[in-house]
Amino acid sequence: MLIHSASQLLTLAGGPQRGEALGNLGIIEDGAVLIREGRIVEVGRSAALRARYADEPLLDAEGCVVMPGFVDPHTHLIWAGDRAAEFEMKMAGRHYLEILAAGGGILSTVRATRTASLESLINQTRPRLMRMFAHGTTTAEAKTGYGLQLSTELRLLQALLKLDAEGPLELAFTFLAAHAIPPEYEKNPQAYTDLICETMLPVLRQWWETQAPGRELPFVDVFCERGAFSLEQTRQILSRARELGFPIKVHADEFENLGGTSLAVELGAVSADHLVKTSEADILRLGGSDTVAVSLPCTPFGLAECEYTPAQKLLRAGAILALATDCNPGTAWCESMQFAIALACRSLKLTPAQAIAAATINAAHAIRRADRIGSIEPGKQADLLILSVADYRHLGYRFGTNLVRKVIKRGRVYSVDVGYYEAV
Repeated sequence: MLIHSASQLLTLAGGPQRGEALGNLGIIEDGAVLIREGRIVEVGRSAALRARYADEPLLDAEGCVVMPGFVDPHTHLIWAGDRAAEFEMKMAGRHYLEILAAGGGILSTVRATRTASLESLINQTRPRLMRMFAHGTTTAEAKTGYGLQLSTELRLLQALLKLDAEGPLELAFTFLAAHAIPPEYEKNPQAYTDLICETMLPVLRQWWETQAPGRELPFVDVFCERGAFSLEQTRQILSRARELGFPIKVHADEFENLGGTSLAVELGAVSADHLVKTSEADILRLGGSDTVAVSLPCTPFGLAECEYTPAQKLLRAGAILALATDCNPGTAWCESMQFAIALACRSLKLTPAQAIAAATINAAHAIRRADRIGSIEPGKQADLLILSVADYRHLGYRFGTNLVRKVIKRGRVYSVDVGYYEAV
């Protein structure tokens, strides 16, 4: 298939973009992309490629933008139930950590998730995946973390593996048993930390090799925050995960600066995520490392807070900045990377070009897949979007709508119509 007549073909070629180099879209005007067997073969101007491949089946982009599919590198998209009742509490001024201490927040979702069957978890999660895909996300990271006990955490992983096999949205997996302290360990959080290290992670390694043979190991993540896991406990869990061969990630600096970002850099974490209260020293450490700084602007927006990731400082320090939705039931039930981009432009002061790069090639780097997805380059997986607009700057400029007309996943075309999609 030859996709042709794109007003702007955004290639994002050249790999992850550091610091103030963020925003190089690699635009080809009147661009075209040749796809065969689910992979990108060639990119260039429409006239040249149409002449060279005169017999190729054609897909006319009709003067619209063609770009890489969005990559969402931080989501909690599998859970049971909802927390709509807590929204009023937040809007009335109750802080997230207050709600958590009262048995709400994460623990409310944990109670619902522990009692949900595998089938129920799949059925509740699938519509979220469909909405993400319809809004242009072709690959998403998905965390466990609403079980906080081994059996449920593994059931969540099993459900995610089944949903990934269904497609079309592709998943990257993260084990987040260290999301919160479960109620049964409220008086002894160190015992739960030890349980994760001594039992859960070794069992996970064996389970994964049986259930997903030959696949990359999932990431292991920790919520390093007051009321969750201390810096010392975070170090203990991530060090054990690394010993067992798992790639690691860290939730850091969402509400307080406990040192999680520096620890992420020290341990070679793939990413440090949230980064709202990140110190100047930690920003400099990120800038000198390969650990991706993942900003989640939907979260402070969802909490009605005014403080966001200090993106400009991160860029000046030379960091690799990525964007994600943080889709979750408590603070950011948002399936749209387009909305994350719009927020990033306003609250992180990114240009549309910078936000797009952070949501594609840099986001792919945050899940170790920048060699396969996140840009339109020969040899990469054919994950593309055809927008309904002729200028990429409409992303960021517009919000609350869906600008995706067609999604191409592994070379297969899906037509999008307000949250519904079908194969063409």
